[in-house]
Amino acid sequence: MDQGSEFEAVFLDPVGQAVQQRWADAAITVAFEELPPVSAFPVVPGRRWGPGLWWSATTGRHVAAGSNAMRGQLMVLDRDPGVTGLAGRPVRLLWRDRRGRTRSWVPQLFARRADGTALLADCPGHPEAGGERARNAAEAMAQACADIGWAYRRLLPLDDVLAANLKWLAGYRHPRNAGRPGLAAAVAEAFARPRPLTEGAGAAGDPIAVLPAVFHALWHGRLTAGLATPLHEQTLVGPQDWNGPGTTEGAW
Repeated sequence: MDQGSEFEAVFLDPVGQAVQQRWADAAITVAFEELPPVSAFPVVPGRRWGPGLWWSATTGRHVAAGSNAMRGQLMVLDRDPGVTGLAGRPVRLLWRDRRGRTRSWVPQLFARRADGTALLADCPGHPEAGGERARNAAEAMAQACADIGWAYRRLLPLDDVLAANLKWLAGYRHPRNAGRPGLAAAVAEAFARPRPLTEGAGAAGDPIAVLPAVFHALWHGRLTAGLATPLHEQTLVGPQDWNGPGTTEGAW
């Protein structure tokens, strides 16, 4: 790509009409995290997982997801306290290549950060997915984002164990799982020092009532556990700032 090439953004306005605008201007004025997909995720025959919706605990709204790999990345970003907004395919970028041909690409994922910057990302099922076209688009997306102080990434699928742990915790992400008034405080007190999952849950009350609140707190980062190994009844769970085995940010 020419370094001086201009990027254009195409997105849908609140009434569903397509709008085309200079990318640098749109990045400043448009809340992409609030927009619907500019084009639908494709349905690919033969795949075991198709397009769907992810309910975001960060925003309280649904986010369009196009694949299982994308859903995994949505789980990670939905847990990230530095992320304030999420959207699926809210913008198409247009540019001209070195031969003057118009090119376009719709990144799969948009994440707004707390500092106002954003991440555009694609979630391929494997490193070579999309071939040369995807590689060329990734180069263009990286440049377009760097031009305005944002970031672009190709986010590869999660490790199977991590994905399974996040999927389990995600089942408790809704506020209803925080439990009765006072339970969250009791759970935090029970795990003020690291201890096995079921031991701490029993110390806070009836485990049947307490465990959903524990998983809810683990999802939201109010409690900490290693997610690089399968969760089980003896998994050590600690307070928010605990830095035990497998609890570093890189683990999830």
